[in-house]
Amino acid sequence: MTDNALLIIGDVVTDVVALHGSPVMSGTDTAADIVLRPGGSGANTAAWAARLGAEVHLLARLGYDSSEWHTTELVKTGVRPHVTVDPHRPTAVVIAMVDRSGERSMLTNRGAGGLISETDWDPALLDGMARLHLSGYILFAEAGLGLARRAMADAAAAGVGISVDPASTGPLREFGVERFIAETAPADLIIPNLDEALLLTGAETAQAAAVHLSERYGTAVVKLGARGALAAVDGEVVATAEGVSAEVVDSTGAGDAFAAGFLAAKLLGADEQAALQAGCRAGAECVAQVGGRPRYGLDLNRLYPIHTD
Repeated sequence: MTDNALLIIGDVVTDVVALHGSPVMSGTDTAADIVLRPGGSGANTAAWAARLGAEVHLLARLGYDSSEWHTTELVKTGVRPHVTVDPHRPTAVVIAMVDRSGERSMLTNRGAGGLISETDWDPALLDGMARLHLSGYILFAEAGLGLARRAMADAAAAGVGISVDPASTGPLREFGVERFIAETAPADLIIPNLDEALLLTGAETAQAAAVHLSERYGTAVVKLGARGALAAVDGEVVATAEGVSAEVVDSTGAGDAFAAGFLAAKLLGADEQAALQAGCRAGAECVAQVGGRPRYGLDLNRLYPIHTD
């Protein structure tokens, strides 16, 4: 193990991705290409970061139905998984309906992942880590919030950097903006998308939001999708990056890939500008394929085999 590794605490999800060319109509059939993919914000970020050269460890909770498949898929991308298997609940499932523009609407069952808790934590997981990264979804359940509090406290005590991705505006709004900011106070880096950044700050522009968040966290990186990204440090915008052109097939996991690109680059010694560019490249690669993980030799539309108990 190196001394600049990345530990991610996050979700692992079975993604059912339906690519539909016409609007989904209620009460009738809509033709779609349907594929099965391993997903989850935390796991996607871990897979892309490993693909980009970082040593990555992932702490997650899987279900009885597909734990072996998911663990195997993580290892294939170079991630070192630390997983607990829930004997009573399935792995989280997301049904993602993706339209012609690549935009997606999702139906979610958090399954076993919604029960990850402090009992899954071991402070020894921080050995050799330069950064602890939290998927915001973990904080939105009480058990996961307890885990996040303990992990951040241990990381802060060990001098390990802490970053957080707010995850999604819906649950973030329900959780409470001020509560989220208070709970993630130990973090020194936050990586929201534009909607999340505006929600967290009440600002009207990405630049203003980034500045405001950097005053609270130290560093804020705001993802702007196809328009790129920007970074602010201690109240000042220090870098911007243009988006990388790509044919959008499926936007699933693009923000996770960006975060991975940024984090991996920083761990490997890049400055904010180069790290933003690495994040944009990873995001562009992600949207050009189906699913939220890097590809490793599989056909674009192949339905993954999944063996269940």
